[in-house]
Amino acid sequence: MRIAILDDYQNAAFASADWASLKGRAQIDVFTEPLGADAAAKLAPYDAVVAMRERQRFPRELLVQLPNLKFIAQTGMGAAHIDFAAAGERGIVVSGTRGDGSMSAEVELAWALILAGARHIASADRAVREGRWQEHIGMRLAGKVLGVIGLGNIGARVAQIGQAFGMNVLAWSQNLTEDRCREVGVAYADKATLLARADVVSIHLKFSDRSRGLFGAADLACMKSTAILVNTSRGPIVDQDALLAALNAGTIGCAALDVYDIEPLPVDHPIRRAPRTVLTPHIGFVADDNYDVFYGQSVENILAFLDGKPLRVINPQGAARP
Repeated sequence: MRIAILDDYQNAAFASADWASLKGRAQIDVFTEPLGADAAAKLAPYDAVVAMRERQRFPRELLVQLPNLKFIAQTGMGAAHIDFAAAGERGIVVSGTRGDGSMSAEVELAWALILAGARHIASADRAVREGRWQEHIGMRLAGKVLGVIGLGNIGARVAQIGQAFGMNVLAWSQNLTEDRCREVGVAYADKATLLARADVVSIHLKFSDRSRGLFGAADLACMKSTAILVNTSRGPIVDQDALLAALNAGTIGCAALDVYDIEPLPVDHPIRRAPRTVLTPHIGFVADDNYDVFYGQSVENILAFLDGKPLRVINPQGAARP
């Protein structure tokens, strides 16, 4: 079996799992750069791919150009970037990986961005290196209001850490109930109230058609001019043009972002030049323990597929085809 490990930006796959267990059963190639427009030509020879989260999309128009593809080992269990109908029609099995459910790395990154925005860490670091000193006054978080958008596994833990900092926590999402807020120990607020009161707004929603563009110009206009907007979920949840306009106009205090409308972020993307931003390259899940799970379970999934007993199958319709 010819296997392609895709989008291994850090060249970490081989160090994160026991690929030697596939010796004699597979030929493995690693791609450390995005495949881009040449994806079909580059992947055509392969029987299986190991895909890192949503870095490579698999729409129908790509899948129909991959005649040899039989198996996708997807890291994570979310796979909205894969056309399951097309995969099922072609008998392509998709298996995922499961973690401990804590999303600890993602929670930690959200708080790293909150603290970086509140205390101007990135610009302070640059100032010291360039010979300058104390150019900003930071925001003390104790006593301030944290607005959490989405109170699932990640959002709930972000909220609890906010309480440990002495913050007052409000929460909202389209399906959020007051019972869930009481369970977590935070206060429910409608969207407009949360945005108007929060000093920090942190987004923790799943990306879907319903959440696309959920925060537009009118929503950003509700926020305090000193407020920090943190997005570690998915870029298109926030209207990028509206966010750029708010930053350039100074109507919000800071945007701390790990996700973008286009990834990897193009060199000429205007968010790179926007004022009062903290930018990281979608690293919420990029942590050693996560990679060990992702690649370790991917090897298990490949071995199971080769043995005719696929594990952690996300698309049963693919596995059901002969």
